[in-house]
Amino acid sequence: MKIHEYQAKQLFKAQGIAVCPGELAVTVDQVRSIAETLEGRCAVKAQVHTGGRGKAGGIKLAQNPEEAADLAGQIFGMSIRGHVVKKVWIEQAAHIDQEAYLSVTLDRSVKKMVFICSSEGGVDIEQVADKTPEKITKFYTADKTFPAAEARAAAEALFEGPDHADDVLEVMRQIFSLALETDASLVEINPLVLTKEGRVLALDGKMTFDDNALFRHPEIAALRDMDEENANEVTAKEKGLSFVQLDGNIGCMVNGAGLAMGTMDQIQLAGGAPANFLDVGGSSSPEKVISAFRLILSNEKVKAILINIFGGITRCDDIAKGILESYRCLDIPVPVVVRLCGTNAREGLELLRDSSLIAAESLADGVQKSVKLAGS
Repeated sequence: MKIHEYQAKQLFKAQGIAVCPGELAVTVDQVRSIAETLEGRCAVKAQVHTGGRGKAGGIKLAQNPEEAADLAGQIFGMSIRGHVVKKVWIEQAAHIDQEAYLSVTLDRSVKKMVFICSSEGGVDIEQVADKTPEKITKFYTADKTFPAAEARAAAEALFEGPDHADDVLEVMRQIFSLALETDASLVEINPLVLTKEGRVLALDGKMTFDDNALFRHPEIAALRDMDEENANEVTAKEKGLSFVQLDGNIGCMVNGAGLAMGTMDQIQLAGGAPANFLDVGGSSSPEKVISAFRLILSNEKVKAILINIFGGITRCDDIAKGILESYRCLDIPVPVVVRLCGTNAREGLELLRDSSLIAAESLADGVQKSVKLAGS
């Protein structure tokens, strides 16, 4: 689960991390009023669950309240990577001397938390990682113990000298504690800045959380912004399906997350592009199949659908009944390729015998047929 910058900063502030004063606004009039209370220059920042806000024009600096209101009027309603701006964060502008990058995240490959630091913070941190990786420092934690020695060395290097190392080290301790306390999979500050007055501030904030741990943190779960969630993915959860929308044109309906990933890999290898990840689960009623079809067909890019079922707990005849019922109650304008294998596969294929569905003898056969149909 992701949260907005302003929510991350509220958690930062509660943890003792210094941030700029600011307030949330959802109207231009609110922006003007907040800017008046902040006095002087202020930043108008779009609140959406995506990066690249600055380059997209979603973060602007205003010299006075009227300019802040004008800029907010331009930002409200803006689409940034498909996310429409409905709220903005207005904060007092900082006098920046240096910018750095700091985060703590979970490295699943080694099952440890890792700190990532760079003296080259700001909007182009991705380019730093790509072109000058030597400017990025990583060090790992041991269990839940803060790595004090490695952190001290990184803190001294972050702002080119030991003068502010204690302040940076304290921020490192705080984001580590915050990550552990909230089951966050990422706590990121980009940029962490040193101001001309000598203060270390979190000028931006990003946090993501492990969905599986949200039951332990109702106060964090309450921060979820449903307007920022993919509507299809929300619907899928309600229907007991696992769904992630992608950019391809071959809809996928599969049982089991591993098989779903393998099916998408095979489509890619065959020169196609999957339109989604969709796991109908271990026990699939006809109603779940209908819901799966609705999710897939909501994407206008879909040119063909591949159904790949390996029956274990899932019964292939249940899937077949769901497919036939879907044809009775839905308009399915694209070709559908079906591969059934395992529990009651013979019964399922018999049910589909007289339909317009395209049978596949194997996964490879189904993939080849789907890719050909999607491209024709």
